[in-house]
Amino acid sequence: MSAILELSDISVRRGDRVILGPLNWQVLEGERWVILGPNGAGKTTLLQICSSLIHPTTGEINILGEKLGKVDVFELRTRIGLTSSALVEQLPPDELVMDVVLTAAYAMLGRWQEKYDLWDESRAMALLTALGVRELGERLFGSLSEGEKKRVQIARALMADPELLLLDEPASSLDLGGREDLLRRIESLSKDPLAPATVIVTHHIEEIPVGTTHALLLREGAVVAQGEVASVITDQNLTQAYGLAITVQNEGGRFFARAR
Repeated sequence: MSAILELSDISVRRGDRVILGPLNWQVLEGERWVILGPNGAGKTTLLQICSSLIHPTTGEINILGEKLGKVDVFELRTRIGLTSSALVEQLPPDELVMDVVLTAAYAMLGRWQEKYDLWDESRAMALLTALGVRELGERLFGSLSEGEKKRVQIARALMADPELLLLDEPASSLDLGGREDLLRRIESLSKDPLAPATVIVTHHIEEIPVGTTHALLLREGAVVAQGEVASVITDQNLTQAYGLAITVQNEGGRFFARAR
C-alpha cells in the first residue's frame, strides 16, 4: 500500500514553546485513523499540517506523494476533503445547502459563475442522502443546526472525490441520537472499497466509528502511542495521556471509557 501521509521528525513551535512534536507518523492507503488526546495535545495543529493549511517549523511532510513546500498547495488541497469549525465559519450563511456541497468540486467557498452538470448535481444529492440530510438541499446553510452543518460539511468534503479525508470532531455538539446516527453513516461510508484514507480528530473515544483501523494518542504535543486501534486504546495508554486512572471497554468495535 502506498503512503498517503508521511511525517518525518516534524515539530511546530510558537514562540519559545514547542506545541507539537517531534513526531513521526505514516498513514497508508485504505487506513482509517483517529487522533485522540486532551485539550492542548496538538490534535488540531496536526490536522492543519495534514491539510497543508500550515507548515511545520521543522521536519518534512509528504501529502499524497507531494512534498510540502515544493508543491502548489492550492492544487494539493483539491485532493483533500476537510471539515473543521474554522472552515464552517467561511461558508456563506446565505448559500443554499446544495450549492455549499457543489462548490467543493471547484474548491470554492461560494457559488459564482461556474457551471455544474447533471453528474455534479446527482453526486451532491447522493452525498447529502448518504449523510441523512437530503431534505435540506434547498435550505440556507446559515439556518441549519450545528449537527446539520456537520453533516453538510462531510458531504462537501467528499464532493471532489478526495484521496484523503480529514474530519475535525465530526460528532461534537451532537445529541446522543445524532451522534450515533452520524457514526453509523461514517462507518457505512468507510466500507466502500473506493473510500479515501481517513483521519478523524476527537476528544472522546465513544466517538470513534466502527471500522477505525489505527489510532494516534497525543499528550502535550508528544506521542503517547500509535498503531492499530485496539493496541492504542488501552487502560494504560489513556491513563498516561489524560493523567487520570481510566478503564476502557471495547464492545463490537466501539470503545467506552470511565474513571476508576
